[in-house]
This record gives sequence, C-alpha cells and structure tokens, in this order.
Amino acid sequence: MTSPEKPNPLAPRGGATDVDAFVAAAKQVPAVSGSRGRLIFALDATMSRQPTWDLAQSLQGKMFEAAAKIGGLDVQLVYFRGQSECRASNFVSGGQGLAELMGRISVRGGLTQLRKVLGHARDEARRAPVGAFVFVGDAMEEAVDPLIQVAGELALLGVKAFMFQEGDDPKTRRAFEEIARVTGGAYGAFNSGAASRLAALLQAAASYAAGGRAALEALARESAEARPLLQQMRR
Repeated sequence: MTSPEKPNPLAPRGGATDVDAFVAAAKQVPAVSGSRGRLIFALDATMSRQPTWDLAQSLQGKMFEAAAKIGGLDVQLVYFRGQSECRASNFVSGGQGLAELMGRISVRGGLTQLRKVLGHARDEARRAPVGAFVFVGDAMEEAVDPLIQVAGELALLGVKAFMFQEGDDPKTRRAFEEIARVTGGAYGAFNSGAASRLAALLQAAASYAAGGRAALEALARESAEARPLLQQMRR
C-alpha cells in the first residue's frame, strides 16, 4: 500500500484460511480509475464487532445506491482484527464486489488499530484524492494524541473522517469526535439494533464522497439523520 521504500502498514500477517480467501478475492477485483468519488470504508473486525459486522455487510449496498444517484462511487474496504492484522482491498465500483469481499471475513479477538488505518487512508489520499474516510467501530484502545496527529495529516489532504460509533463508551466517543473535528468531518452514534440509523449514516457519508457538500446538503433536506452530520462539518 505504501511506497516501496517503506514497510507496508497493512502487510499480511498470519495465514488463516478466510484471510487468504479475502486476499485472493481482493487481488481479483480490478482497480478502478477516473473521476468518480473515492471512499475508504474501514471497520473494526475484532470479536465485539460481530453483530455490527453482519449489519454493515448487509447495509453497505446503501452507500452505492446513494452515490449512484449523484454519479457513482469507488469504495475500498479496510479492516483490522487480531493482534496486528490489518488489510485493504482494491477500490471497487459496485456493491456486489464489496459484499463478496466482506463475506470472506470473520471477526477475531484483538485490540484496535485505528492509527494504522488512518495512516493507510493518508497514504491513499497522497496518491489520489479520497472523498471521505468512514470508520465503524465500538472501541478505542490506543493513545489519542498519535491518532490526532494522523487525523491532522488527513485534514491537510482534504479528507474528512466520518466516525460512526456503536454503543456509548465515553472514551471511544471522545476520540471519534476529536478525529472528526480535526478533519472537518462528522461523528454519529448508533446501537447494534439500529439498522436504519447506520444505513442513513453510511448514505450520508457516501453522498458527500460522491458529490461533496452540495450532495450532502441535498440529502439533508430529505434525511433527518444527515442533518446533524452536515451541521458538524466545516466548509
């Protein structure tokens, strides 16, 4: 993922069958190019995420549906789990490709690796514009200051972070809100049973990635869930 002279922060670790299947499938998905919006969709795939991983997998198509109305969206899937495993797919241009990749992943115990994921998003944005970074998780077990430093680097590249938290852990909320604030993005929360809430949050982020603030403003006129996100965002 990173330049050849630097270690790849998302380098494969371990050899589990489902991981190998994911990597093989990711390599088969052709990379996309062009002027379509690009969104990085990152998820915590540690053990506590099982209910929401299944939910996100069933709802990710909503992002493409929302973006298709504006002009389309290319999405890269990033996830972490275990002690040091963190992986990313190519950018895919349709919900089916992303669903196939997500279907090859199972959750596994481990600690959060948000700094690694933010660094990956930064490196992707240095190569080509990224319209938005979306993260879905329920915990934050890292020092906050290093996360904010990388978030600042994302901000300088014009990448806004949409940080979506399952549950109400206060430490996680503070960290997610600060990352969103530093990048000029937005924070939202939901619980594991709120499928409609998460779907609306993902649609809002996709609309912004595909069409910018104007697209999010248009969605906010119809969606109550999008309005708080828009109100948080700096121009």
